[in-house]
Amino acid sequence: MIDLKFLRENPQIVKQNIKNKFQEHKLPLVDEVIELDAQSRKAKQEADALRANRNTVSKQIGALMGQGKKEEALALKEQVQKDALRLTELEQQERQLQEKVTKIMMSIPNIIDPSVPIGKDDSCNVEIQKYGEPVVPDFEIPYHTEIMERFNGIDLDAAGKVAGNGFYYLMGDIARLHSAVISYARDFMIDRGFVYCIPPFMIRSSVVTGVMSFDEMEAMMYKVEGEDLYLIGTSEHSMIGKFIDTIQDEDKLPYTLTSYSPCFRKEKGAHGIEERGVYRIHQFEKQEMVVVCKPEESNVWYDKLWQNTVDLFRSLDIPVRTLECCSGDLADLKVKSCDVEAWSPRQKKYFEVGSCSNLGDAQARRLKIRVKGKDGKYFAHTLNNTVAAPPRMLIAFLENNLNADGSVDIPAALRPYMGGKAKLGI
Repeated sequence: MIDLKFLRENPQIVKQNIKNKFQEHKLPLVDEVIELDAQSRKAKQEADALRANRNTVSKQIGALMGQGKKEEALALKEQVQKDALRLTELEQQERQLQEKVTKIMMSIPNIIDPSVPIGKDDSCNVEIQKYGEPVVPDFEIPYHTEIMERFNGIDLDAAGKVAGNGFYYLMGDIARLHSAVISYARDFMIDRGFVYCIPPFMIRSSVVTGVMSFDEMEAMMYKVEGEDLYLIGTSEHSMIGKFIDTIQDEDKLPYTLTSYSPCFRKEKGAHGIEERGVYRIHQFEKQEMVVVCKPEESNVWYDKLWQNTVDLFRSLDIPVRTLECCSGDLADLKVKSCDVEAWSPRQKKYFEVGSCSNLGDAQARRLKIRVKGKDGKYFAHTLNNTVAAPPRMLIAFLENNLNADGSVDIPAALRPYMGGKAKLGI
């Protein structure tokens, strides 16, 4: 959510930003907010004047009563009662107007960084850099579920009977590999100075609306029936929520956190053939990184975060590339974002395995995460990035470490988490 004062003083900048995100249907909202805000401030000014006048008149009534001027005092009392009714009316009006303003402001997209490429959708995302040499072996790479099945490591049919499509059973060495990746990702981030956390896996609506847009919430979140609770789609949600309605000491920033959680997502809509199996699912596990920092440091942390993911994948012999997300591919709260994509030898192309985002002060403004500095209070900046999210990461791992005989090499970095195994054999 952008600053209301900024919108009031720079409506054309806000409108151009909306155009840059190809959301022209939201353009009228800017003028609507300005009008509602003007009405709200007018009501507040009148209410403030009535409150100030009430204090003055109360003293006059006391003085008149002391002077024996009862009729004049009663006349003033009558006026005070009328003013009280008007004040109640104005307070209700102001509250209703502010609620309308807030609701609209939460649907107006954040101001994107000037470096973000302008484009309508993800087809306009721009490749930044490749890391590692993408290789296509001289033998056929099976579909990822076929590789897993060779190790008796997955059962989609049973999961379908138990929970429906979009769920899975992982077993044996594949399940162990899944856990090994999560544990390795955890320790990788701890070694880089991040504090390890396990957060709540359910959050209240006040946190949900603080960390994401309404459209994202509707498309992603599962609500617990009869409770003001939602299952998290990523631990970023509850990790940022940890700081809700707080004032942080500037000297303690930045907070650098790495968190584990299961994730639950509706994943509405139809998806392509490459998203069958365990590519796009309703339940998975993830290691995340979250930073809460001073505004002037957020761009530096943004670069550090995506580099962490690149380094982790390269340590597991997986070629990756980074993509700068264009304006139309950014969620409304994001200032800047890039995807990390892993090489798929089977598809002969890259696919997304992580996303790094700088949200500026949008989440902090919604959740009232403030910082106390030498020159007063201000809103913190928040960032997040995927460290590793198996089983999608397992797809990249298995394809890039598969041998012609069907065995899978275990990179040295992962062997301590696999009981010392250097290879999975058929």
